[in-house]
Amino acid sequence: MATLRPPKSRPLRLAARAVILHNDRLLLVNAYPDNKGDLWCAPGGGVEKHSSLADNLIREVYEECGLTISVGAPCLINEFHDEDSDFHQVDLFFRCSITGGTLAETWRDPENIVSKRRFFTRTEMEQLSYRPLSLPDVAWGDGVHYDALEPLLKF
Repeated sequence: MATLRPPKSRPLRLAARAVILHNDRLLLVNAYPDNKGDLWCAPGGGVEKHSSLADNLIREVYEECGLTISVGAPCLINEFHDEDSDFHQVDLFFRCSITGGTLAETWRDPENIVSKRRFFTRTEMEQLSYRPLSLPDVAWGDGVHYDALEPLLKF
């Protein structure tokens, strides 16, 4: 008689993200190739094993935006998941500062994931679709925040 095994589930995904305020504007990226979606988020991405969170974040921000950064203190832990699948991601957000480079329209993400990058005022963010929803309060606030199990948006 065959033994029933539970279906394999995808491992928890860990990502590092940068909260970069520059001239009172927050840096956001649109991570949809070919402008297929209008959701904005903080730059960053999946953590590679055997590399620190800070080193991963420095790499991701450079790839997505062409900027070099210094990584400061953590400011947000955000979990999001897809209730209809086994996808679950934890994003660790860090306060960061730009140490070199400028945003350029000609910059291309080598993985072709980020299609747009831009600084937004808090007022401009009121007109955007972005995640996590706590991002403005975190960016223009202080302390460390925690968002538990925000549903994944599907396009």
